[in-house]
This record gives sequence, C-alpha cells and structure tokens, in this order.
Amino acid sequence: MTDTRFDPSLADGRWQLAWEEAGTFHADSSSAKPKSYILEMFPYPSGRIHMGHVRNYTMGDVLARYKKMRGYEVLHPMGWDAFGMPAENAAMEKKVHPGAWTRSNIEAMKAQLKRIGFALDWTREFATCDPEYYGHEQALFLALYEAGLVYRRSSEVNWDPVDMTVLANEQVINGKGWRSGAVVEKRKLDQWFLKITDFAEDLLEGLGELEDWPEKVRLMQENWIGKSSGLEFSFNLSNGEQLPVYTTRPDTIFGASFVAVAADHPVAQALGARDPLAAKFIEECKRGGTTAAELETAEKLGFRTDVTAKHPFTGEPMPLFVANFVLMDYGTGAVMGVPGHDQRDFEFATKYELPIGRVVASDLSKADEPMAGEAEPGDGVMVNSDFLNGLSVEHAKAEVIRRAEDGGWGNGTTVWRLRDWGVSRQRYWGTPIPFIHCDECGVVPVPKDQLPVTLPEDVDFETPGNPLERHPTWKHVDCPGCGGKARRETDTLDTFTNSSWYFLRFASQPDDKPFDADEAAQWMPVDHYIGGIEHAILHLLYARFWTRALNRIGLIDVKEPFAALFTQGMVTHETYQAGDGSWLSPDEVRKDGDDWVRIEDGAPVTVGRVVKMSKSKKNVVDPDHIIEKYGADAVRWFMLSDSPPERDLPWSESGIEGCWRFIQRLWRLFGQIDDAATGEDKALARKAHQAIVAVAEDIEALSFNKAVARIYELTSAAEKARPSDDRNFAIRTILHLISPMMPHLAEEAHAQLANDALIADARWPEHDPAMLVEDEVTIAIQHKGKLRDTLTAPKGASKEDLEALALASENVQRSLNGAEIRKVIVVPDRLVNIVT
Repeated sequence: MTDTRFDPSLADGRWQLAWEEAGTFHADSSSAKPKSYILEMFPYPSGRIHMGHVRNYTMGDVLARYKKMRGYEVLHPMGWDAFGMPAENAAMEKKVHPGAWTRSNIEAMKAQLKRIGFALDWTREFATCDPEYYGHEQALFLALYEAGLVYRRSSEVNWDPVDMTVLANEQVINGKGWRSGAVVEKRKLDQWFLKITDFAEDLLEGLGELEDWPEKVRLMQENWIGKSSGLEFSFNLSNGEQLPVYTTRPDTIFGASFVAVAADHPVAQALGARDPLAAKFIEECKRGGTTAAELETAEKLGFRTDVTAKHPFTGEPMPLFVANFVLMDYGTGAVMGVPGHDQRDFEFATKYELPIGRVVASDLSKADEPMAGEAEPGDGVMVNSDFLNGLSVEHAKAEVIRRAEDGGWGNGTTVWRLRDWGVSRQRYWGTPIPFIHCDECGVVPVPKDQLPVTLPEDVDFETPGNPLERHPTWKHVDCPGCGGKARRETDTLDTFTNSSWYFLRFASQPDDKPFDADEAAQWMPVDHYIGGIEHAILHLLYARFWTRALNRIGLIDVKEPFAALFTQGMVTHETYQAGDGSWLSPDEVRKDGDDWVRIEDGAPVTVGRVVKMSKSKKNVVDPDHIIEKYGADAVRWFMLSDSPPERDLPWSESGIEGCWRFIQRLWRLFGQIDDAATGEDKALARKAHQAIVAVAEDIEALSFNKAVARIYELTSAAEKARPSDDRNFAIRTILHLISPMMPHLAEEAHAQLANDALIADARWPEHDPAMLVEDEVTIAIQHKGKLRDTLTAPKGASKEDLEALALASENVQRSLNGAEIRKVIVVPDRLVNIVT
C-alpha cells in the first residue's frame, strides 16, 4: 500500500460507484440462497436526513452487509413515506406544489444516503405519493371493502374552522389547531373506517409470539388494545330513562358517589336542548382537550344536572354530571364515579364536594382510615360494602357480577379499548379514497380498471380547506352504476395506511397488482425491522392489522409482518442559548477556556441539557458537513461505538475525531501485511479466531458496540505483534470484520492488497474451532496479599509446576527477601499465593 493516509474524499465515491455499477446489493427473489429481509422504517422526505436517520440506517446496513457475507440473499430496500401534512404546509407557506416539494426533497435525501454508502437495493425504490404505489393501495382498500372490513358512518371529529380540515387528536394543542391556532370544534362527519376491532383478540394473542420484539413495545400495544373484563349495567335515572355504563371495577360499586356522561352523550345533548347553562358547558367541553392524555392532566370540570341515578344496591340517588373528562369514544360514554379508588374521580369529587368513601383497604381494621389526599387504586379486601365486606377484590368483582346477572340488571362482559380505525382525512396530499357518491346508487366503488384515481395537479392552496372538495372538475364524474352525474369521494386516506403494507411492495413489485403472493412469500416476514420507539403503537399496530386483513382475504400467507423488531436510541447533543434565550446551533458557538461563547461576537453562551437533536432547539449536526470532513466510515463507526444501540448516543466532536484516528490506525496496519514474513504467533492467531466468532455473534444480536470493542482489542494486539504468518492472518481478519461497518476503507485496503473482487462480495472469515480453546492461561502470583508478578503457563499445569514457576520469578524473590515460606496455595489455572 503506497498511501500513508486513507483519503475518504477519493475512496468513498469510488466504491459507491463500483457497488452501483456491479449491482452488488440488488436482491434476487429467484435466488436459491436462504433469504434475509432487513428493513429500517422508511423516512418522510422532509428535505434533509439527520443523525437519527444515520444511526438507524447504519445499524440495518451493517446487518445487511454481514448477512450477505454469511451467504444470504439479502433484501435491503429504501423508499419514501411521502404523503402528509408537512407537504401541504409547505405548499401554503412556500407557494409550491406538494408534489414538487416532496420530489425535490427525495432527490436531496437520496443523494445524502448514497454518500454514506448504504447497501441498499435502489432498484426497488418508490415513494408512497407515486400513483403506481397508491393505485395499488386503492385496489387493496377496495378488496378489504368487498370483504366487509371497510365501512362508512357518521363520527365526531376535531374540526379546525380556519384551515377547514379535520385534525388528529395530536394536532389539537390546548383546544386549538396546531397550525391555525383557531379554537377547535367538534363536528359530526361521515368518515371511512377499517374494522381493526374484528382483529382485536388476534392482535393481542399474537403479541405473545413476538419473542424478538422489545417487551416494552409489546406492553404498549397490549395496553392500547386494552382488553378488560367487567360489568355492563344500566342506572335507572330519575327522568325515567336508563343510562348504560361499563366498569372494570364492579367491586367498588358501594363507593360510587356520582355518575358522569360525556358532553356529546345523548343524555347530555337532550339536557343541553332544554337548559342554556348545560348547553354552554357542553360547548366549552368541545373546545377542550381531545386526547385521553390531555384529559388526564386537565382540570376536571362538570355540570351538575337536575337528574339523579339510582344506586342498584342501596337505592340511593346519585347526582348526574356532564363532565369534560368522559369521552364518548371510550366504553359507553358514561362512567360510575368512585372517588376513593380512581384518581380522576377523586379530583372531580374534591372539586364538587362529593362524598369520598373507602371501600377497599389493606385489611378490615383499616375500614375507617381516611384517604391520604389521593385515591387508592390498589388491591386489598372490601370494606364498607355490605355483603362484600371481607372479600378479596377479585371475589368481590365476581359476586357483584353474579348478583347483577341473577337480578337481570347487568352482565359480565369483556370490552376493548381499541376502536375502529378512522382513515378519512380532509386533505389533498394523500391517497384518494376510491369511491363515488351517486344520488341514485348511493356509495359506489370505483371500478378496478379505472384505478389509480390520481390526484389533480392544478390545485389551489390559497383558500383554506381541502382543495379536492372545491376543485372545479376533479370530483365530478359519471356514476359507474347508472351513468348519472355523481361525485368523487374527496377525503384521502390517513397516511398510516401507506406504511401499513409498504414492506410487501418492497418484496414484490408487479405492474398489474400490489404484489405477487409467491414472490412476497420468499421474503416475508421481515427478518429485522429497525426504527424508533415513537412508532411502537400506531404504525406497528396498523401494519400488524393490515397484514392480518390481507391474510384473511387470501392475498398473503403470513399474519405478522415483522419477525424481529429493534428500537434504537436517539442521537443527542447538548443545547446552547444566547443571553436573550434564543437557541444557537453548534456551528455558532465555541469553547473559550472553561466557558462557551458565541463565535459572532464573543457573547457568553449558556450550555443546556443533552437532548434529542431537533430543529427547534438547533442542536442538530449536519451529516454532510461531518462526512465532508471525516468521511462516511468515521460517521458510521461513531454510530456503532460506545453506546449500546438501544440507548441514546451523545454526539461529540472528540468522539468523531477518535473514530477518524482509528481509521488511520487501521490503514497503517493494513499496509504492514508482509507476505514474506514467517513464523508463528499462536496467541494472536487465537485472538483472531475468537474475534471472528464473537463479532459475528455481536452483530447477530445487534450489539454493535461490543463488536466495535472486540475489533479495537484485536487491532491493538496486531499492532504490538511482530511480523509473522499469524499476524498477517490477524490483519486480514480485521479487514473482513470491519467490512460491514467501514466498507469504503475495507474496499480500498482490499484493492491495495491486489484483490480484484469486491470485499462486499467476500465471505465472512472462517474460524478454526480448535483455536477457540485457550491452551495457555495467565497466573497471578501473590505475596503478603499483593500481586507481585504474573506468569503464562500451559492450561492445566500441575500445582508443583506452578509453584516452581512462581518461585523462580525475580519479582517474587525480591518480595520474599530470604523469608521462610510457610506454605504455597495454588488455585489451578488462576493463582499462586505464597505465605511467609
């Protein structure tokens, strides 16, 4: 090797082009090799990749390259989750078409990803905004409709009166639209739904089979699905009506002191029609929070009605409230308030001075113990509960349910937190829902030979609201049934639908259908799926549902899309703030002694916490700048080193510089291969064979930081060793072990060593099982409780031999200084302790 330094500015591009021209990473579905499908959650094309992307894709890339070296046919694709609100916001703010903005971003991000040298099959690339993709999605949606898994009904939504669009719960901030700031209203709109609740039991049971998923993700999904057993019964109201409620804690029924209904419950609506004060409160509720999390933290407010509910056991009347913390979408939209044992009810009862009674205690002697300022939801025995006193919580539940069923006023039942998936969005930049509305025929599916229903290009974003609704021509069509005038559906699909089946399209891409079942079966399920914990519930749950739905209608054989899931940690960076509180980027500050100052004017800078890199806090490091300075492999190595991959990785300039120095160490080491050298170095050879096995195991386990540590260790040993055949073997082993992690360096060194083939096509090095067994051990020698020397001895050496070797040590003899030896304690293969 002639160059004294590795130059990534030349090597990176050269080898990226070589891989592309050779089609090195193109997956062949017809290959006889065993298949391995490795997929990272595809990105939204926002315009720039960030270090979180780099870490995520580097992990998947190492695994993909390693699997290829182990003889697998690897599918490692890339595409773009390209529909969604950010593109529409850009259209409104930048006066550009969402499609133009999106495709420009895709080109920029694709160039960035290629610069890092990811082993991706770009021949399978697509964006979900491509008609070729979403047209197939429309066909799948119609197939689910034909199977009875899609329906339309009226549903309450969050309506932004300024942007004139439906908002997801997460887009309502303090009761206002996240973009417009307008007070959000509740409206009833006709919406399209997918019957995910038909699969609730199957989705829940399936979690038990996902052994290679993080436990926390499975628990989050289990809680979201929310299977619970309890009592469904009706309160007799003083106005003659009955009010159905459901409770998971029927054991606490003697602790009930009020009943509450949601603001949009029929009982509340009827009350609002005759009582202006009730109507005013109901309107206030509609402008409040919309998510369960928001309602949990918001002040609990209620309107006390003139109606009471009769307690089913005591017959006592309880006040009926309209309450802001009760949601119509959960249970029956009405709750039995038990303040002593539910914190939400406790806060409400405290505010409105309602009785707070104890009906569960640790033992019977604590029956009269007051509440200590909060509810006690825990377990125990029943107290102050008539015939339930002394029973355990579980026995009390069963007894209340038995009496309710015997009395004919209630039933034990199982309910689910999971609700059907509302997929309608009143937006332009999404998949058009393929239905037509006809006054004569009703709602009619678009004929399959008319798919895709494509989005019109000539749209106006100057006026708020859905451009499809006000488009002069697009929505006006003839009815496929009667031929009369009709209207297209102007809602588009929730963007989660786009990511609920994209992995199937990556696996198989025929022109005439969404995927070929036989080809998809070659790859599915995805062997390794890598992405952020923020997608633990909705995306992963919807993908699991969609796969099951397609399985039910006979399109695929698998039910679970992802065999193994890995959720990587975030890349973090400290934050910087100027004196006025504004955020500063890392490029705007420098260290001056022990202090930080702004480069522009030397003004003091406050260094804040290390947090996730984000544009809002400006603590973002641009990958392009780092690659320009240090090369792709230094960035890749940094992403794999130090922190376990499931934990957050703090970014540091010193860390990336250390990676760069190690690359140069390796380059110098590769230049020291001396084919003329002879002789043995059995210890180094053993380390090399052990590293081959250990690094492979670490990569398989996604313990990349451990693999990195082993390569550091072997490199240090090789650097210190004298020239020999075994040293050459160790150096060549290192070259192959780093190939999945630092592929550009590996290719450059491989070529410099007169190899014509790409190292990306090489096999993982073979190990000698006999070399994994240590035949020499290091023995510690102690005298007076202190370590005096160490010696290397054959494994299994006798006590006599070890004693003799220890006493022959000059260091030991100096320590003894002629003293009489009383005894020598030998622990085979470990220790010699000399007692004087």
